[in-house]
Amino acid sequence: MQHVRLGHSGLQVSRLCLGTMTFGLQVDEADSITILDRAAEGGISFIDTADAYPLGGDLTTAGRTEEIVGRWLHGRRDDFVLATKCFAPTGRRPWHMGNSRRHVIDAAEASLRRLGTDFIDLYQLHFDDPGVPIDETLGALDYLVHAGKVRYIGCSNFLAYRLALALGRSDTLGLARFVSVQPRYNLLFREFERELLPLCLEQGVGVIPFNPIAGGMLTGKHDRARTPDEGTRFTLGNAARTYQDRYWHDHVFDTVDALAAIAAEAGVALATLAVAWTLRHPAITAPIIGASRAGQLDATLAAVDFVIDDDIAVRIDELTAPYRRGDAPR
Repeated sequence: MQHVRLGHSGLQVSRLCLGTMTFGLQVDEADSITILDRAAEGGISFIDTADAYPLGGDLTTAGRTEEIVGRWLHGRRDDFVLATKCFAPTGRRPWHMGNSRRHVIDAAEASLRRLGTDFIDLYQLHFDDPGVPIDETLGALDYLVHAGKVRYIGCSNFLAYRLALALGRSDTLGLARFVSVQPRYNLLFREFERELLPLCLEQGVGVIPFNPIAGGMLTGKHDRARTPDEGTRFTLGNAARTYQDRYWHDHVFDTVDALAAIAAEAGVALATLAVAWTLRHPAITAPIIGASRAGQLDATLAAVDFVIDDDIAVRIDELTAPYRRGDAPR
């Protein structure tokens, strides 16, 4: 497994990151441990989680994923780079969510307890919070860095202009600076190539894209003639509607069918092709791969060693160009 610097920071991370949002609801703890073991065997040393996980849960399940990861990490913390996130509600009071100074610091302390660790390598804002001054949020993150509880900070789901604003305010105020961003990015959603990814290249911000196989759509396993299979992202609790709205459309199935034919021609699984494609972009540091079964990691792990031929890359780019412009048919 290759390791690369996260943006312009000195932190080295594996070229793939293991996402854990399925752990604790879609996947029970025993299977979660098997997935973690398989990822580690495959060379992944970068693990991403969040205080709101598992995906599809509610306040009664929030934090369960961090607890599972923490138990697995016991005794081997130094061998892994650990990332987590805050923003989503962790309680019923209005100050139990968002990016206020109170919530950011409280959430970090709670994540440290659940993860069973003294420090978080990469602490990220899960979402932007326009209702809180960015200076307040950055000040809270800077406090956590200087307290030694967090080593680096990042963000997720930020638009380019908000990331640019945050970077500018950090530089102006002399505060800790975002070293990474997590956007949704895959062959079926390329809109961030227009502004966010060029900004990250210019400013030295690492990019850790989630959904590189579009919640499983880019495996080719789904059938438009049937309702979504139980146990997938497309039927999972309060996440089901989000994933169906994103990807369960005829034009998406048409694109997946065409991509599957290209993958077959290249002699690889569609998931391998999809993740390898994200790795081609110079802004991308480490795509976040996930699984509901350990065996599913084989195809995504293979992406690190698969090089897409230039002629195939051109065909893929032409086929998926509407997903870059945001004008794919509905």
